Amino acid sequence: MINQTAKDGKTWAIVSHLTFVGLIIAVIMNMEKRNAFTSFYNRQMLGLVILLFISQITDKYINGTLGYVLWIISAIGWLFSFIHILKGEIKPIPYIGEKFQEWFRNIY
Repeated sequence: MINQTAKDGKTWAIVSHLTFVGLIIAVIMNMEKRNAFTSFYNRQMLGLVILLFISQITDKYINGTLGYVLWIISAIGWLFSFIHILKGEIKPIPYIGEKFQEWFRNIY
């Protein structure tokens, strides 16, 4: 059963995962209510956006194969995160999700 915090924050967590603009909107809309579920997934998505940016820079300027691998990791992380939003579970992305929570703890 989905608890009330997840139920209330699910919409903005989904919006944050749609586009970068959606992430910005979700962060702004969550500043007032500070829903823990939405905040968790906003931080996860911010980390994934940064990883995606790094993959694009790596692909273009350093190594195409490494950039592609980073892109695949970010795509799998996004899918993992999105599935758990739909389930109403707070579950970090394996290996990197806890770091995203630590690094972006001030993001709502």
